Amino acid sequence: ACVTFLENQAKSLDLAFKIYYVVPKKPIVILTWMGTEPTLPTILLNSHMDVVPVYEDKWTHKPFSADIDEHNNIYARGTQDMKCVGIQYLEAIRRLKKQGVILKRTFHVSFVPDEEIGGTDGMRQFVHTKDFQNLNVGVALDEGMASTTDEFALFYGERCIWHLHIHCPGTPGHGSLLLKNTAGEKVAYLLNKFFEFRKQEVQKLIDNPTWTVGDVTTVNLTQISGGVQSNVVPPEFVIVIDCRIPPTTVDVQKWEATINQWCKEAGPGIWIEYEQKQAQIAPTKLDNSNPYWIAFKEATDELGLKLKSQIFPGGTDSRYVRGIGLPAIGFSPINNTPILLHDHDEYLGV
Repeated sequence: ACVTFLENQAKSLDLAFKIYYVVPKKPIVILTWMGTEPTLPTILLNSHMDVVPVYEDKWTHKPFSADIDEHNNIYARGTQDMKCVGIQYLEAIRRLKKQGVILKRTFHVSFVPDEEIGGTDGMRQFVHTKDFQNLNVGVALDEGMASTTDEFALFYGERCIWHLHIHCPGTPGHGSLLLKNTAGEKVAYLLNKFFEFRKQEVQKLIDNPTWTVGDVTTVNLTQISGGVQSNVVPPEFVIVIDCRIPPTTVDVQKWEATINQWCKEAGPGIWIEYEQKQAQIAPTKLDNSNPYWIAFKEATDELGLKLKSQIFPGGTDSRYVRGIGLPAIGFSPINNTPILLHDHDEYLGV
C-alpha cells in the first residue's frame, strides 16, 4: 500500500519511479526528478517508510488516524519520525514544479524499508550496490529531530552504537552459602564501573552547556538474564549494555581496552559478545571544503533560520551514506515543537 501511494505521487509529479530490491519483500522506492545536467553528482533526499510500534491505549488519538486537533496539530505515528520529511520533500518538488523551476542537478527521493530496525536490509546494503552507484549521489539529506526552541537541529555526524552482552560466569551452589567467585559479584563490580563512568559523562554535559548528548558517551544497562530460582546461585549472569560513542572526542580502541580491563578486574572467565559494534564514521564537514554545505547554509541564512549543528544521539541511515565517504546532513525542519519521536501522542503542527 505504501509503494502504491508513492507510485501515485510520482505520477502526479511527473517523476520517474523505480523499485529496487536488495532483499526480497524489502522494497527501496526511488522517485527521480531529472536535471538539465544529469552527469553532475546528484542530490539524494532520503526518508524511511517504516515506523516504530505503538501502545494504542496510551494515545489520546488513534495513532494511525492523522487526527488534527483544535490547535492544528496532526496526531499520528510518524508525524515526526519521519513520514513528515518524506512528504515535505515531495511537497517542495510539487511547489517548485508549479513555479516552473528547472534544476541543474538531478534529485532522487528515496524511501527505504527498515530504518527503525537498523536499516540492515535497506540502506546499509543498498549503498554497496551497483544500483546505488548508478544514482551518482553527491550528497544526501536525511532525517533529523524536532527542536523545542526556535533553533533548528542539524546533524552532521552520529555516534557509533555498541551493544555488549557481557557474560559473567561464576561458582554455582546453594543460596545459603558464601561462595567465592560468584557471577553476581562480577556483575556488581562491572555495573559500579559503568555507572561511575556514566556519572562522569552526565557531569560533562553539566560543565559544557553548549554540548548535547551526542557529544558524550552514553552507557545504559538494558537487560539482565540468569538464574533459575531464589535459593540457587547461578552459574552465569549476562548483562546487556547499550553504549553510544561520539565520533569526535573518543578513541574507541582506548575505550574498548578500558572495558576489557574492567572485565579482567571483575574476575576470571568474563567474556563479551557484541550484538552490534559499529565502527566510528567521520562526520560530514561543515566548512568551505563542502560545497553542498555552503549551498545549504546560504539557503537557510536567506530564510533567516537559526541552526544548531550537532552530533545525532541515536542512529539513522545517514551513517551508511557517510560510511562510503559521501557527505550527509540530517535535517527535519521542525522547531518550537516537543521532541516526540517514538513517544505516545506523536504530533506535528500543520
